[in-house]
Amino acid sequence: MTTDTTPKIGAAPPVVVTEPSATPSEPHRFSAGRALAWTFMILVILVSLFPFYWMLRTALSSNNALYAGSDNLLPVQTSAGGFERVFGLQTGQEAIDAGGAGQAINFWRYLFNSVVVATLITVGQVFFSAMAAYAFARLQWKHREKVFAFFLAGLMIPAIFTLLPNFVLIKQLGLVDTLLGISLPTMFMTPFAVFFLRQFFLGISREVEEAALMDGASKVRVFFRLIIPMSMAPITTLAILTYIAAWNEYFWALMVSYTDKSRVLTVALGVFKSQTPQTGPDWSGLMAATLVAALPMLLLFMLFAKRIVNSIGFSGIK
Repeated sequence: MTTDTTPKIGAAPPVVVTEPSATPSEPHRFSAGRALAWTFMILVILVSLFPFYWMLRTALSSNNALYAGSDNLLPVQTSAGGFERVFGLQTGQEAIDAGGAGQAINFWRYLFNSVVVATLITVGQVFFSAMAAYAFARLQWKHREKVFAFFLAGLMIPAIFTLLPNFVLIKQLGLVDTLLGISLPTMFMTPFAVFFLRQFFLGISREVEEAALMDGASKVRVFFRLIIPMSMAPITTLAILTYIAAWNEYFWALMVSYTDKSRVLTVALGVFKSQTPQTGPDWSGLMAATLVAALPMLLLFMLFAKRIVNSIGFSGIK
């Protein structure tokens, strides 16, 4: 049996369906609103970055010529003397001749103290906050939600209200003027850190955890071998935010540290400013020290800014 495939006379021609060709996207048309928006954003960026530029300009200026050229946007008599005084590369007489106080600043000691304090606070706070967040998100126990609400109420207590009780406690423990004394009050956990991680833990599939429990894994093993690896993004974000906050802490460190053995960079900058020479504050050296102290945190935030924003949005904090 054969099939006649010849087209019949008078039959309509076959209809060929073609896909519509992709048209190139139209370029954005210029509009007054778009131009105004870009102008506003550029102005905001310039206003935000200008203090950092002025800090760099002052640090690269000669301290003796700053007052004469205060209206100049460029460095006045460009000099690296401010950085040399910060790093201890000038003698006392050279520092006095350059407009400094002539007193040595133990910059590397202060930098070491800041790194130790920020690391202790970050490691301790992230670790203990993760365990507390897991308990609030996964473990079933009586009055869990009420305890969490009470714990979360700590966010509404101003930090200044806790300074005096913490100082009394640190003094009774004999930890005044020590790096551990500076780190201890915030080294265990904070309400924000627990809330931040709990929001992410609640989004982890329970089926994965239940499968691990059915295989004989304990809750502790599930936490360390399953939950922590799956939560590295928010944990890294929390660690970065905690490290920056610990690095910039000033008032509590000022209350507890009395000597160079426990003095951190933020407190050392205040001490450096108080060493006022006869000609006036050493603004060049102070801005150089401030720039050196702030630069690591600025670079850290710039490197991880996208991850921080994405992790905060994914964790449900809006």
